[in-house]
Amino acid sequence: MQIDLNTPDGLTLEAVRQMLAAASDDEHTQLRVTKGGIAYISSGVVGGSEIDGLLFRLETWAKGSGYVGRVAASDEVWVMQIYNALKDNWPKPAFDYIDVY
Repeated sequence: MQIDLNTPDGLTLEAVRQMLAAASDDEHTQLRVTKGGIAYISSGVVGGSEIDGLLFRLETWAKGSGYVGRVAASDEVWVMQIYNALKDNWPKPAFDYIDVY
């Protein structure tokens, strides 16, 4: 699942919840935002790999750590944290790699 940050109603708590729920905690994941404003959770390609075209990315979440999946999506505080990380860094992030949010 992706979130289009360009649309006025694109970034919502529910959209963040659905994006987190759709990702699997069985592999490393990373929240990435393209220069075009598409937020998505990448699995398989994480860290500093294939970052051309990205505006910013969050730290890599290790598999089995509980940052994605249905349990993570049910954590209101975590969903709000990710929502705020997106809202605060789009369209002008302070850094292209964000590990404090």
